[in-house]
Amino acid sequence: MALRPGQMPAQRKAAFPPSVDADTRLLILGSLPGDASIRQGEYYAHRGNAFWDLLGDVLAEPLRGQPYAMRLKRLRALGVGLWDVIESAERPGSLDSQIRGAELRDLGNFVNRLPALRAVAFNGKTAALHGRRQLGERPGLSLIDLPSSSGAYASLSREKKAEAWRTLRAWIV
Repeated sequence: MALRPGQMPAQRKAAFPPSVDADTRLLILGSLPGDASIRQGEYYAHRGNAFWDLLGDVLAEPLRGQPYAMRLKRLRALGVGLWDVIESAERPGSLDSQIRGAELRDLGNFVNRLPALRAVAFNGKTAALHGRRQLGERPGLSLIDLPSSSGAYASLSREKKAEAWRTLRAWIV
């Protein structure tokens, strides 16, 4: 495929390892980390991504202001894990719509190894599409579609996103 003038070739981008443990009750799955996250080695590192603010609202805690390692530790203490549905893909930039050649995770086997897991929440349509396809219907496991926390998803207000994300409270003790 020929590149247009000024267009950069797509790079193969890889996701992070999971942030889970045996006590994970709620797993939040994104699609694939964006460029800012990859550069910093942190889930949802771009300031325009509202993930940490939305989840902080769910928990009534200011997560974004905490050091990254403390955020992950706090989530694990609450039984919340993070991961992505895509292992790697070619993508120029950070938009999900630009993902090509996605290599998907083996979510079925992964969730089977989390004995306390009760719910999987998908952060955005791409995560839900790939995640639901892999997980199907599983007795005792709730699947929750959330509006994307990405700043690129601007058709829904921050308050409407927060309202949808607050449904996660039912899965966090």
